Amino acid sequence: MTYNIITLGCKVNQYESQLISEILKDNGFILSDNKNKADITVINTCTVTSVTDAKNRKIIHKVRRNNPDGIVLLTGCMPQAFPDRTSDFDGCDIVIGNKHRADIVKYINDFLTCRKQIINIESHDNKKYEYENLSVHTFDGHTRAFVKIEDGCNRFCSYCIIPYSRGRVRSKSPEVLSEEIKRLADNGYKEIVLVGINLSAYGQGEDFDLADAVDIVCGFDEIKRVRLGSFEPEMMYESLIKRFSEQKKFCPQFHLSLQSGCNATLKRMRRQYNTDEYMKIVEDLRANFINPSITTDVMVGFAGETEDEFKESVEFVKKVGFSKTHVFPYSQRKGTKADTMENQIPKRIKDVRAKTMIEITDSLRRKFLKSQEGRVEEVLVERFRNNAYYEGYTMNYTPVRIYSEKELTGEIVKVKIINSAHDYCIGELV
Repeated sequence: MTYNIITLGCKVNQYESQLISEILKDNGFILSDNKNKADITVINTCTVTSVTDAKNRKIIHKVRRNNPDGIVLLTGCMPQAFPDRTSDFDGCDIVIGNKHRADIVKYINDFLTCRKQIINIESHDNKKYEYENLSVHTFDGHTRAFVKIEDGCNRFCSYCIIPYSRGRVRSKSPEVLSEEIKRLADNGYKEIVLVGINLSAYGQGEDFDLADAVDIVCGFDEIKRVRLGSFEPEMMYESLIKRFSEQKKFCPQFHLSLQSGCNATLKRMRRQYNTDEYMKIVEDLRANFINPSITTDVMVGFAGETEDEFKESVEFVKKVGFSKTHVFPYSQRKGTKADTMENQIPKRIKDVRAKTMIEITDSLRRKFLKSQEGRVEEVLVERFRNNAYYEGYTMNYTPVRIYSEKELTGEIVKVKIINSAHDYCIGELV
């Protein structure tokens, strides 16, 4: 039987889709050569916003139209967060939430036997729900491999549904991580990106931490780079940053989630830091690394955000000088505390604030890229684009285009950055 996997959302979801793909392949299923048609279509959902849920439903309906006789399997965060919203499952044959990925073939076989909708969404049980120690061997279509080492979140920010869809913090054991990295190294991967739902909480309640995970990956000679995915300011202590800096393979690119540069807004969001604490982390990163890249997420128009609070957030973003920022307007999310807060901001105001913030962060992006000109950096080449140039990333995740007649894909090459554009740099081989 053939299969397709549609993945929405974060790098953790991408990792879990790779995991599902390997399980299916190991059991004799074949990846379809038609992206729109297959005997089985797995939809791995995200539920970070209500807009995402609408996209999930649209995709379900599209898959069912294209595959009227195929099996549609829904998994991921949406069914896990809202198991009672059964109308979302219309058109799906199997619904399993965020657990039991190892049993996916069993569910497919059960459905083939009974031909009746199967729904098994097990709720999170803090006492019994341990880390799902499944691992990947490869990462299809990528020169770098994402490796999930942490799941869950204990923070319950007022706008966020993720703790309900992912449960509490739990971590992959160092032993299982080491075995997984060895397989990926043996399969030729040179760069590993460690990811998690709340990555900085890796090892919470255990006798290891995120620096230990970095040390493990750096210990493999075949691995040339180790990078962190998005992480939260909590638990990002100066001692941890210092340990990162001691590893030459560690990439100085930090996606440090901000959400707002206003303390009053952060308090309503129930974020567990203030702007002074955030700035201290930024200063520690810049003190310990040469030419680091610090990127972030910024939300505008959160419930109760006044014009003065928005301006305060803008000024803090300027003060930090992020190299890249994902700006997005706040979206009300049922099931969260913020959904029922007073003083919700009208869409027209949120759109204006988002436009203003994007203009500012775009200028910061251009300034950062301009600062890379003249530098000699190593670039991991990922692909040949538009029959014209190679594209890859430096250690600090600056995108670089290289014009060369040599075959460079998958290679780490030394380049001099000679120019910069709106969202990339141009380099020449040294």
